[in-house]
Amino acid sequence: MDILELDRRASDALGKIIAAVTPEDLRRPTPCADWTLYGLIRHQISDNLGFAAAASGTTPDRSVWDSGVLGADPSEAFGWSAALVTEAFTAQGMLERRVEVREFGVLPGAFAVSMHFVDSVVHGWDVARALGMPGDLAPDLAEVALELVLGMPLSRGPGQVFGHPVEVPDGAPVYQRLVAHLGRDPWWTP
Repeated sequence: MDILELDRRASDALGKIIAAVTPEDLRRPTPCADWTLYGLIRHQISDNLGFAAAASGTTPDRSVWDSGVLGADPSEAFGWSAALVTEAFTAQGMLERRVEVREFGVLPGAFAVSMHFVDSVVHGWDVARALGMPGDLAPDLAEVALELVLGMPLSRGPGQVFGHPVEVPDGAPVYQRLVAHLGRDPWWTP
């Protein structure tokens, strides 16, 4: 599994969905109950900047994880931040280096890239659903993301990063299983 290639593909898929966002869409609710589409895209830009800073090999100022700005063109802002993190992740030795990721602490670089990958896949679903689009953008990416999250320790519940798992039928499509495992309503509609 080439996590760098998977992460790049997930960022590209998310970028294509963000390109469909209009200024009027930014006020829309998302499956992430605390965020409008504006806040969710800002979060993703901030994460791109934070992961890029962490991948540089230095301990980043923690405020970088909340420094995303959408500006006049959210798609352009996201694209710039995605290119920055993709370049940072490909730096020599980054996958073997230990990096500091927000409140999660110091982690192996490969695990940090995996976190970013999962975040991009899931938030791609979030943005698509907020726009009223089907969320099954790249099932092969969702399969890998689901495999990864099933092996990750997750902080769940009120005030935590993830909600409690939502039950889905056996054989549910992969995106439904992925987002349900992370505590989202897989049938969410705007």
